[in-house]
Amino acid sequence: MKTKKGRNDAFWGYLMILPTVLGLIILNIYPFIETIIMSFSSTKAFGAYEFSGVENYITMFSSQEFWKATWNSIWFCVLTVPVGVFLALILAVLLNSKIKGRSIFRTIYFLPMVVAPAAVAMVWKWMFNADFGIINSVLGTHIKWISDPHIVLLTCAIVAIWSSVGYDAILLLSGIQNISKSYYEAASLDGATKFQQFFKITIPMVSPTLFVVVIMRLMASLKVYDLIYMMVDQQNPALTDAQSLMYLFYRESFIAGNKGLGSAIAIWTVLLIAVVTIIQFIGQKKWVNYEV
Repeated sequence: MKTKKGRNDAFWGYLMILPTVLGLIILNIYPFIETIIMSFSSTKAFGAYEFSGVENYITMFSSQEFWKATWNSIWFCVLTVPVGVFLALILAVLLNSKIKGRSIFRTIYFLPMVVAPAAVAMVWKWMFNADFGIINSVLGTHIKWISDPHIVLLTCAIVAIWSSVGYDAILLLSGIQNISKSYYEAASLDGATKFQQFFKITIPMVSPTLFVVVIMRLMASLKVYDLIYMMVDQQNPALTDAQSLMYLFYRESFIAGNKGLGSAIAIWTVLLIAVVTIIQFIGQKKWVNYEV
């Protein structure tokens, strides 16, 4: 039986977490349930909707544009996650080394994360401009970075990597700094090179943090919207080869006004993220080392 002090502590404990629980219910759980319901409904005038069964899902799975957007989202992950995480890991190792102005470099690499994504996209869009962009001017080329269907997604991936690599590097840096120096000292005494220490000590010991970074980056890449929206106009001939699932969700829900189909696309994206996450959690047993 709980004492008066125990009941009092429990009351204040529940009171402290109440704002978070309410926010989770109002801003996350309720909208998600509403989205599921709307995905089985057809949109009517003035925001009303009625149950239509699996009609939205049949329409969605029958659309070539939907499958193209799904492939674009997956391909965007392939382009950004491996390269971005690898660069972030190398950068974290360098930032952990004894160099002058180390704190300044850490701040500089983290800055893209505090800049508005719209501002980042607009600056890079200007830089990638085929006619007067600085990148073509430096390279002496006339590549249509944003309007060429073959490379438009690669162009967006370059910007995404640039935007996220600093943040990921800071996270990995925190993991690297938790590794005991005794491991490296013992490896040096045994004649291990820096290259061998990186693969035999750094990567295994930082793998838990690396796992979290990979999961976060996969989710962010599958949900990419704002970057592509700002860089690729709706009149762009390469739009079909660049639009992601979230971009297609925006078009169907807020431009076409078909919130039922848009909700079905959102649910598909959630399921896709869930499958990828589950695969990652299953696979982590083979490469993530939680031993200290």
